[in-house]
Amino acid sequence: MADVVKMTPQEEEMMIDNAYQNLLNGYLSSNHRKKVEIIEKAYKFAREAHKGVRRRSGEPYIMHPITVAQIVSQEIGLGSTSICAALLHDVVEDTEYTTEDIEAMFGKKIAQIVDGLTKISGGIFGSQASAQAENFRKLLLTMSDDIRVILIKMADRLHNMRTLQSMPPAKQYKIAGETLYIYAPLAHRLGLFAIKTELEDLSFKYEHPEDYKAIEEQIIANSPHNKEIFARFAAPINERLKALGLKYEFKARIKSHYSIWKKMETKHIPFDQVYDYYAARIVFECDNEADEKRICLNIYSEITDLYQMHPDRLRDWISNPKANGYRALHVTVMGPDGNWVEVQIRSRRMDDIAERGFAAHWKYKIGEGEEESELAAWLQTIEDILKNPEPNAIDFLDTIKLNLFASEIVVFTPKGELITLPKDATVLDLAFTLHTELGTHCIAGKINHKLVPVSHKLASGDQVEVLTSQSQQPNPEWEKFLVTAKGKTRLRQALRHDRRATMTQGETMLKKFLADNGVEASSDNINRIVSAERVKSRDELFQMIGNEEIALSPGLLKIFKHSSRGLLNRLMNPFSSRSSHQAQEPVVVPVEGKIDTKKVYELRTIDGKSNYRIADCCNPIPGDTVIGFINDKNEVVVHKMDCEVANRMKSSFGGRIVQTHWETKAKKFNVTINLEGIDRQGILQEIIYLISTNLSLNMRRLNISADGGVFHGELEALVDDTDIVTKLCKRLKKVKGVTSAVRVR
Repeated sequence: MADVVKMTPQEEEMMIDNAYQNLLNGYLSSNHRKKVEIIEKAYKFAREAHKGVRRRSGEPYIMHPITVAQIVSQEIGLGSTSICAALLHDVVEDTEYTTEDIEAMFGKKIAQIVDGLTKISGGIFGSQASAQAENFRKLLLTMSDDIRVILIKMADRLHNMRTLQSMPPAKQYKIAGETLYIYAPLAHRLGLFAIKTELEDLSFKYEHPEDYKAIEEQIIANSPHNKEIFARFAAPINERLKALGLKYEFKARIKSHYSIWKKMETKHIPFDQVYDYYAARIVFECDNEADEKRICLNIYSEITDLYQMHPDRLRDWISNPKANGYRALHVTVMGPDGNWVEVQIRSRRMDDIAERGFAAHWKYKIGEGEEESELAAWLQTIEDILKNPEPNAIDFLDTIKLNLFASEIVVFTPKGELITLPKDATVLDLAFTLHTELGTHCIAGKINHKLVPVSHKLASGDQVEVLTSQSQQPNPEWEKFLVTAKGKTRLRQALRHDRRATMTQGETMLKKFLADNGVEASSDNINRIVSAERVKSRDELFQMIGNEEIALSPGLLKIFKHSSRGLLNRLMNPFSSRSSHQAQEPVVVPVEGKIDTKKVYELRTIDGKSNYRIADCCNPIPGDTVIGFINDKNEVVVHKMDCEVANRMKSSFGGRIVQTHWETKAKKFNVTINLEGIDRQGILQEIIYLISTNLSLNMRRLNISADGGVFHGELEALVDDTDIVTKLCKRLKKVKGVTSAVRVR
């Protein structure tokens, strides 16, 4: 826990008064109508209601709602109604006051927003998946009533992340994972770019503190060099823009720590190979909105006269704005250092909306109804899902999350109607978006008058005609061609009748199979199979058995003979095999009693037996940043901190997180290294000699194939920890011809 500065009661009173005055001053300097009286009333009410209560950090609790209100006002740009709701957002949950009390004192609108915030309090995830989905439904339903609920919730989460240091590590992991899983992408989808970036960086800082610190140090070390390069790049552009008589701001924008790290992880490259980690931004002043596009194009023309433009990286978000309201012109040109530089061209109004989202419209005197109408299309998609009477909890979250992350494309119907869809949307997605009947009877599409299958991915600018036949029936296989939440939901509705019959058949088959093999068909045993087969629910298990995607063979019974294994092979692919280290996984030593999640759990291996299990999904080894989860058998299952499965579990089962520490290296761990390079005679012998002789490693497998003078390979070896892996990759890259050697993550 962070050290708390001790204050006298008088000093605390002064701190609270100063914080409130800062909030008020920021509001008074905005373009909103000045309704100071109701804000003052809400502040005094909240201060009295939270009197004597403290946050975990030790500071008076009232500082939290004041800070949330300040974020709402000054960082998001909302007005008095939202400021009052932010000041009062914890009153109903944490005190004896009711929503009716709030309505009597502050009116119906503020009471509705506070009620919406109270319903979704404590995070949108509960202790189990069904609860998290239900809370998310409440959140989204509330959004459709008043968008300010979610904007205030964003401010609340941002302040909680800014003060996360006062929480114990297990709680930090849960909150950070939940933030990355839902809040950051939701902020992005709402156009709150600055908040989205800060949420990602703060989550990254707590989940991977060493990586965060390393990137921070690299950015600081490279700063003088980058300033010099940017100055050379900007000088001729400044001359041209000044000649146009523009009033503007021209600056370099560094990628966020999290974005840099994600690129390093995805591309398997070090920091010094992230060449596009800064972009240039030109923000110009313009009093007349009608002149913005012309000025953007003039600036674009001047830049491309000076520098070579990348032919495939012009993005016109002015003619076709993003669904979250983002407008700008992006052009990528070759900089003086030989690297591509993206230049973002925006007016001041566009910049405000890009950073603060829809709320920034208030600054430009756009009415409340008009602002909220920009979200109507997305909210309609959400309402379609909410009307589904029995959505699977995890499916529901995944389809929403998928649409939150997606970037958009714009296509046209034969009549010229413009439709916005997520990137990678197919003909089938468009069909279901237009109407359920079109989707269920879709047989093909015509893209720019050319016939294409229903699985064809659409591109921006395509003119699309959906072809149907009454004899066509929906097919479960279609789901893999769908990326929109609406498409998936409507297909599942169409398939539900057939699906229920298949599930009933699968359940009957499984229970008979278990009974025939002397295993009780209890709810607990079926749940163990659900977990082992890594399916999302009992219903999905029954359906896959009914569809013969999971075979009822003796292999399915291994879980009852070797309960410590926990995960089984998917029998739907009998030719797949587990890697060698999984086959030799040590016997788990059950932990006696309840594991204390507040303490650091030491991961150890003694005499070949371990007090933990390695997660098959990410295969961590000593040296990796890891996190432990307590499963239903009271065993600690170890995942990498950034494992996708772990991210979901951090959000869904935060109470089961345990902080872990590698205690011993008495066990060997299997790793896989991907190799690439230029083929030459003798290179294979050199690689084998290096591994087996110089590094004295136990090599388990080496597959290399060459084609057209280049080779690709995969190497498996047993190692002690990540230091050995780093050393191995460095030594392999020194072999003449080897251009890349990276651990498979």
